[in-house]
Amino acid sequence: MTDRATTVEEYLTEQSLERREALAEVRRVILENLPEGYAEVMQYGMISYVIPLARYPKTYNKQPLAYLSLAAQKRHMSIYLMGVYCDSETESWFVQRYRDSGKRLDMGKACVRFRTLEDLPLDLIGEAVSRTSVEDFIERYETARGSRAKS
Repeated sequence: MTDRATTVEEYLTEQSLERREALAEVRRVILENLPEGYAEVMQYGMISYVIPLARYPKTYNKQPLAYLSLAAQKRHMSIYLMGVYCDSETESWFVQRYRDSGKRLDMGKACVRFRTLEDLPLDLIGEAVSRTSVEDFIERYETARGSRAKS
């Protein structure tokens, strides 16, 4: 679902009341747990949390490096957790903790889909967000890019 909003406030205002409230609550959890150095922006039609180009300009697409994103899709909402996706140990931890929460995990590679706020274990989302510093995320990104260059 493509969105033309240029600010987070515009994006939230465009959503239905139920989605706006759910996204605002997930956003609150993200902002409370986001490590220092990430910035909130609109990127690719989603609310995204990125490493600014001023801090890390060496991305493959010349765009700020996205750590996580939050979006309203046609049939669900999504949180894209690149910090979970890019580290197998963190991914195993996240999947197990999600299952332990008793909530149903609907996950793609980096995307956790949810229809209502009650579908998400917000404490786990907060932990996952807080888990990776900017420096660690850059290191994982460079390691992944380096291994692709050698293939």
